[in-house]
Amino acid sequence: MAKSSSLVMKASLPRRRRVHRPRRSPTKPERAATAEEAVLLAGVDGAADIFGAAGCPRSPEYPVVPDMDDCVVDGVDDAPATALGRRPSDETLVVHAGEKLGSGGEAGTDSIVTPIVSGTTHWFRDSANLIAFREGRRQSFEYGRYGNPTVQVLEDKISALERAEATLVTSSGMNAIVATLLALVPPGGHVVATTDCYSEARAFIRDKLSKMGIRSTFVDLDDMEALESVLDQGNVTMFYADSPTNPHLKVVDVPHVAELCHRRGALVCIDSTLASPINQKPLTLGADVVLHSATKYIAGHHDVIAGCVSGSEALISRIRAWHHDIGGAISPNAAYMIIRGLKTMALRVEAQNRTALRMARLLENHPKIERVYYPGLESSPWHGVARRQMTGAGGVISFEVASDLHGVMRFVDALELPLIATSLGGCESLVQQPAVMSYWGQSDEEKAKNGIKDNFVMFSFGIERFEDLRDDILQALEKI
Repeated sequence: MAKSSSLVMKASLPRRRRVHRPRRSPTKPERAATAEEAVLLAGVDGAADIFGAAGCPRSPEYPVVPDMDDCVVDGVDDAPATALGRRPSDETLVVHAGEKLGSGGEAGTDSIVTPIVSGTTHWFRDSANLIAFREGRRQSFEYGRYGNPTVQVLEDKISALERAEATLVTSSGMNAIVATLLALVPPGGHVVATTDCYSEARAFIRDKLSKMGIRSTFVDLDDMEALESVLDQGNVTMFYADSPTNPHLKVVDVPHVAELCHRRGALVCIDSTLASPINQKPLTLGADVVLHSATKYIAGHHDVIAGCVSGSEALISRIRAWHHDIGGAISPNAAYMIIRGLKTMALRVEAQNRTALRMARLLENHPKIERVYYPGLESSPWHGVARRQMTGAGGVISFEVASDLHGVMRFVDALELPLIATSLGGCESLVQQPAVMSYWGQSDEEKAKNGIKDNFVMFSFGIERFEDLRDDILQALEKI
């Protein structure tokens, strides 16, 4: 059972908020003037803060992400203060939580670097020692599938970042999703999910849970009245959603949804993979459980697969019990690689936030781009919600090119820096055209139902220099 970090706290239920009604996206003639103006906006000096209108001070070093020490997002609870007299920042937590700060010492060493404890089983000094462990009077480990010292450090680190009582790290993001749904939604239960969510999760909820006697309903975030209508019918066990969503980057108004669901006894589960714990903390906004594909921003180097789920000790204990049965334990080697990657996550995400915003502003005004999806843009219908509950809009943008399937393929093929690949959140920039990647072979009806057009492009920015990526994208657009 996971040991709670001393750096985490329970999330409090946020105060009620008014319903967010997305406004329509502006037409092209309504956009700000010219591509030349956009290039100036995206110049070397950087753009204004993503959420500068919220009153957060602008930082000359990190012009996109407000410093959380200076600008507290409405509804987000601070972590408890340490002996330093103030709470540690996320930049400090990613380095020290679970090690020097927090429970620490799980691996039984004074090494600066958490060691890889590769043993699959742990021994007990005598029977009294074993009984003390069984009765919870002694913290230890028994068998690798149930817990590991290296993995425990990673779990404590993520708990501190998410302000969670407990975290379970799993062998993949999908394993975390499956274990969470199986543990928290019983036979006869009802899951309400958003239509714009991770396709594998949507398929599991729709096709697999139905075989276990669990109903599912999918609602569009543009129609919150539909969610209220389903909740009013009763017997909803869980609301499940990505925020931001994949691939259209819609943002769930977590406090509002949590209020609606909790009033009717339903849990709220948010997959926050596209935000990262740096940009968004759903538990502090009222969610019960937060999921991540740790493969993405958390690990950050495209070299390890993992998932994690955080929440209260009571909920994570239930998920952990299912996880033990379905066998999704992460290896200590993978956990070590994620710990190492986590220590630079704040720096990486800040850079990716900056690049994505500047590129989104440039492309929004480019004559060969029809539409840009990015909640950091003031023109986005989701900008207001994002500004209230996020400190940065992330490193992923989606856009529609003014061309057809083959024209967009020429654009993608002409790019020299980004790699054509699925995934996001790593050091390397990735690009994909979903019509020929994740939705290849699907019917036009299925693609249309999920908002996937032939000219739709999804771009995950890495940590390369903005000007290099800008010049590359502009030259590729000229190939259309």
